[in-house]
Amino acid sequence: MSKLWGGRFTKEENELVNEFNASIPFDQRFYRQDIRGSIAHVTMLAKQNILSNEDKEAIITGLNQILEEIETGSLAIDPNAEDIHSFVESTLTDRIGDAGKRLHTGRSRNDQVALDMKLYIRDEIDEMDQLLYQLLSVLYDIMKDHIDTILPGFTHLQKAQPVTLAHHYGAYFEMFRRDRERLCDIRKRMNYCPLGSGALAGTTYPLDRDYSASLLDFDGPTLNSMDSVSDRDYLIEFLDALALIMMHLSRFSEEVILWNSNEYGFITIDDAYSTGSSIMPQKKNPDIAELVRGKTGRVYGALMSMLTTMKSLPLAYDKDMQEDKEVSFDAIDTTRNCLILFTDMLRTMTFHKEIMEDSAKHGFTNATDAADYLVNKGVPFRDAHGIVGQLVLFCESHKCSLDQMSLEDYKNICPVFEEDIYDAISLQTCVSKRLTIGAPGQAAMKQVLEIYKDYLNK
Repeated sequence: MSKLWGGRFTKEENELVNEFNASIPFDQRFYRQDIRGSIAHVTMLAKQNILSNEDKEAIITGLNQILEEIETGSLAIDPNAEDIHSFVESTLTDRIGDAGKRLHTGRSRNDQVALDMKLYIRDEIDEMDQLLYQLLSVLYDIMKDHIDTILPGFTHLQKAQPVTLAHHYGAYFEMFRRDRERLCDIRKRMNYCPLGSGALAGTTYPLDRDYSASLLDFDGPTLNSMDSVSDRDYLIEFLDALALIMMHLSRFSEEVILWNSNEYGFITIDDAYSTGSSIMPQKKNPDIAELVRGKTGRVYGALMSMLTTMKSLPLAYDKDMQEDKEVSFDAIDTTRNCLILFTDMLRTMTFHKEIMEDSAKHGFTNATDAADYLVNKGVPFRDAHGIVGQLVLFCESHKCSLDQMSLEDYKNICPVFEEDIYDAISLQTCVSKRLTIGAPGQAAMKQVLEIYKDYLNK
């Protein structure tokens, strides 16, 4: 296949140089965006009387036919083509003749690449947003069903205070909701069309860039042609958003792994999302969660790769920017697959309420409430803190929990204690009396769930 730029050269490109320079192995996934951009471009050219309506119709018909044949598999993308742009244009010209040669009028491969990448990333943002929505919907359903499921909340991986499963998973709902907001911000900021910027200095043809932008659902044209062809900020922002999504999935996966262990026993992962051992027949490993945790590093690496690639590039376009594709595609594919699998794993998990509540009882998670009880009886907080510390020591030495202590034992440590201490430190009381918005109390959680319901129904 002849090169689109070959007229100035007298020698064939070295074969290794050709392989090193070519991007068709990875940018062929742009074929939809490339064809869509080309159809918008020739539509604008015809409107501006730069291209005849006859040529426009021939080009659009030819491009739609190429698209259909690629989609159905009857047309294979030539692996020897330099890039997807060359393949589409050459195939078109072979089929319709001189009209195909007019496709590139008023356009450079630089603004074409910039357009394709923006269209592709915009599509991926929309898909990633939907995957996050599905994950949030699963989280909401779990939260709604577990507003009374008590488990220990942790700090420093030590049992701290009792919370509910709804409250605990609400923290992840907030994380993934912020991820959606970030994607929305990126999409809005990037939604300006680079088509018509040329190589770097625009073109002498009377293009209607506003019209091109509207055909492609952009908010308008970009305002500086040099920045248009050399901007990858939106891609870096997107990779940053993907890194944050993966970080949140990784944190969640770590808890799934812990909670699935024999030592915790809070959950059981469905067999469809577990694997076994080749030598130990009893094993049921949380491999999906572990792989999500492990693959987070790949997405971090893509972000750092792009930041490093762009850090010292002079204006305007440089071939270095071709390196944006492989790492970005891998990060996108990785994040997409992780979201899909993690959501399904979460949807099919079993929660063991009794084990969770028993763990909270035996972790002194109600110790703070015992101190609050003394404060309400007039004991200064610092004294109350020390008294409850003595209670914990007593329980540890007698291998019991606070609710298993006798009232006599309580009074031996502090005579202020009365029979009502047992109600004050019951896990249900500890949770239900935390009523401020954002707390685990049932009334507060019902309020939050209504907010989440409205959010998901928008």
